[in-house]
Order: sequence, then C-alpha cells, then structure tokens
Amino acid sequence: MEPQFQADTPTTFLARIRAVLPELHRAEHKLGSFLLDFPGDLAAYDAQELARLSGVSKATVSRFVRRIGFESYEVARRAARDERQTGSRHFIAHAEPLWGQSPLADLMREEMANVAWTLERIDPAELEQLAEAMLSARRVWLIGYRISRVFADYLYWQLLKVIPAATVIPQAGESLGEYTAEMTGEDLVIVVALRRRAANTDRLIAELGRVGVATAMITDDGAGPDERVNWHFRCRIETSSPQFNHAAVVNLCHQIVTRTTLKAGRAASARLRRIDEANERLGEV
Repeated sequence: MEPQFQADTPTTFLARIRAVLPELHRAEHKLGSFLLDFPGDLAAYDAQELARLSGVSKATVSRFVRRIGFESYEVARRAARDERQTGSRHFIAHAEPLWGQSPLADLMREEMANVAWTLERIDPAELEQLAEAMLSARRVWLIGYRISRVFADYLYWQLLKVIPAATVIPQAGESLGEYTAEMTGEDLVIVVALRRRAANTDRLIAELGRVGVATAMITDDGAGPDERVNWHFRCRIETSSPQFNHAAVVNLCHQIVTRTTLKAGRAASARLRRIDEANERLGEV
C-alpha cells in the first residue's frame, strides 16, 4: 500500500488521521479512533504494545501508518514525538497510566527530578547577575502568554515588593508594540515562554534585541539554548501524568525573587515594612 500523503505534505499527525478516518475499515478505524483519543501512545510504545492497547493486530498497525502517509511505524512514531514537542497536552494522555501502583509517590519523584534537573543546569552567578540587573533597571517588564502568564504574574507580585517599577504586559486590549516602543537600553525584560509558546515569541525576542533591552527568558527544556537573550533558564516540565508539571518553574521564580530581595538589602526591608504598615492602616492584613 502506497502512503496516502506525499512526504512533503505539511499535515499534522492528528490531521492525517482525521482526513482518512471515514474511509478506514473496521480494525483500522478502531485504531484511528484510539489514536485520536491517545496520540501519545504511538510516541510512547512500540507497534506490538500499541496493537495490544488498541485491540487490533500488529499487521493492522502497520497498514494504518502507511495509510496515513508514513513509510514505517518508526517514521510515524518520530512524527508523533515531534508533534508532542509542540506542547499539546493531548499527546501526554495515555490509555494506561505510565506510573506504577503508587502514582502519587511516583509523580513526586518525577517532580523532584524535574526540579533537580532544572537547578543543576543553572549557574548561580547568572541568577546573581539577573538580580543585580533588575535592581538597577529603569523598568522591569514581565511578559507571558497562556500558562506562562501565570508565572509572569507570580514574578510581578513578588518583585513588586522590592521593585516598584515592575510591570506585566500586555494588559487586556493592549498590544506589545505600545510597550516595546517605549523601552530603552536601561530596561530589563523577563519573557516566560513555556509550551505552548505564543506564535510571536521569536519576533518578540528579535524586537527586544533591536531595542537593545536586557532580556531574560524562561522556557521549558524543549526549547534549545537561545543566544539572543542575556539569560536563558530552561525548566523541565514533562512527567508521565497527563498534564505538564510546573514545579521547576515555580522553584526558579522563587530563586529569582529571593536573590533579588536579598540583594536589595536594607532598602527592600524598609519597603516591605512600609507596605506592611500601610496594609495594617488599610485593614488589609
């Protein structure tokens, strides 16, 4: 059977399945429906295991991958792995849990391993440099889209206690250009760009480079080192669970905030005291 799609067809793995599903025979249709629900299983298992999980024969698996345009199971498997790297949580779901009889304990070990992997690859000197740069910057801009916005907001609420000039951008109804046009070489930007990254991330980094603003970037480990930024911190977020685990990202943010607060010294302590006193007068504590 010849592959239905040409080798250079710019079609995603899941789109290929959807395109041929109505025309498939019963066994292949069963496998196709299974993979639409659990596409990560093709990336995670060999053909024999996938056949067992989906309730079809290994021969059906072989016919199916050719039907959707791949020369072999391994080629299809690589395509599924590549698509998983784009950050789709759909590819993390599995028909059978990949952890053992004690999922909570296993996931805790994975989480701890992710934090260890992340911190082992961070040079403490870079954290110190970033803290110094933030404290001396005219403005500190924090940018994040989708799930990354959560961590940009977290950094903002923590840093605001020691860096009043911190701002999360853009706000609702605003464009980034309204802010990048006002940035100068005395500013600093922290870009949080976890999977799935916003489509304009590369253009944003290029624009910040054009402006000449110091830039720190926080990504997951699926992103390669980016030499365009001054600091690049990569966090491991993938586990065997059906959702990304961001414990390492929170830990990194905590490291950044803590080092900045300590480096701010007595000035930070005085500001924190004034904030607490004001909150007491306002009845907000």
